[in-house]
Amino acid sequence: MTPRAPRPPSRPVGTVTRGTTNPNRLRRMDRWIAATHGAALRRADEPIAVDLGYGAAPWTAVELLLRLRTVAPRTRVVGIEIDPERVAAARPYAREGLTFRHGGFEVPLPARPLLVRAANVLRQYDEEAVAAVWERLCARLAPGGLLVEGTCDEIGRRHVWVALGPEGPRTVTFAARLASLDRPSDLAERLPKALIHRNVPGEPVHAFLRDFDRAWAAAAPYAAYGARQRWLRAVRDLTADWPVLDRSSRWRQGEVTVAWGALAPVRG
Repeated sequence: MTPRAPRPPSRPVGTVTRGTTNPNRLRRMDRWIAATHGAALRRADEPIAVDLGYGAAPWTAVELLLRLRTVAPRTRVVGIEIDPERVAAARPYAREGLTFRHGGFEVPLPARPLLVRAANVLRQYDEEAVAAVWERLCARLAPGGLLVEGTCDEIGRRHVWVALGPEGPRTVTFAARLASLDRPSDLAERLPKALIHRNVPGEPVHAFLRDFDRAWAAAAPYAAYGARQRWLRAVRDLTADWPVLDRSSRWRQGEVTVAWGALAPVRG
């Protein structure tokens, strides 16, 4: 006898967020997704991406479609919102490849998505809730799928996100408009919920940001050539002690990606 699929929840899982959104707010995250996950989307028979909790206006879902289709033209995007009024307001913006649906963390789609992006969604939740949400969302991913969950400021200058596969968290990426930074630890205010309360002595993320600030200070002479050159030098120095996973082509975008295991919260 073939086992039945689990019955979906009778109501969406989660709570309504503030819904704050602005055009172009998630551009840094979108660029990273396109660069690192574009090949997987191109290979897929059914490349579906979810913009989970897009907010009071559908701009981020519209932009995700446009950006992903530059690298994977067959990609379809589904915007999912737990507030039915927001879904109704977004539907006039639907187009070929873009639809909107009422739902929450259960991700109510018949097919498993290859990408779920959840930006500025978990910030209002307790830290203790994060692991269960991650597990639920990762369980909905297609094989080879990716969950990207993180936080950014209101206009997208500073952003930190965690990338997870079906097996769990893989990496943490820090991204910024470099001219907006006094020091790398300015990004601490945008750490995702799993890390933001862990920026204290004794926690790995605190040590990472401390070392990043020291590398930034040591790279001060490079500031004469611009903030990008200073960032490049600081990140290069950081690789001596931390498992930086990307290359200078991403650093030049104002990014750095580190293995999750190096920054994961201390337990017990």
